[in-house]
Amino acid sequence: MEHVTSKWGVLIIHALSQGPERWSGLRRAIEGVSEKMLAQTLKTLEADGFLARHDHGTIPPHVEYSLTDAGQELAGHLLPLLAWIEAHTDVQTTANSTAP
Repeated sequence: MEHVTSKWGVLIIHALSQGPERWSGLRRAIEGVSEKMLAQTLKTLEADGFLARHDHGTIPPHVEYSLTDAGQELAGHLLPLLAWIEAHTDVQTTANSTAP
C-alpha cells in the first residue's frame, strides 16, 4: 500500500496508464522527480508486480515501462480517485479565494 500511495508511485501509475513509456518520457511527465527517486520507485513498483520493464537489448539502451494486469487494475481504481481529488481541489481553491 505504501508503495502505491507514495507521491511518485501515484504519478508513475498515472503516467503509465496512458501506455508504455521510456525513462525519459516518464521524467518529462513527472515534474520534479529526481533520477534517484524515479529509479527507486520504478524498481519497487516492478518488484510489487504493478509494472513491467522491457529491455529491447539495443545500443543505445531502449527500455520501456508498462503496467501489468495488476497495474492496470490498480489504475482503474486510482484514476477516478485522482480525478475526484483534482475536481474538489479546484472547488476548494475557488471557494477559499472568494471567502471574505
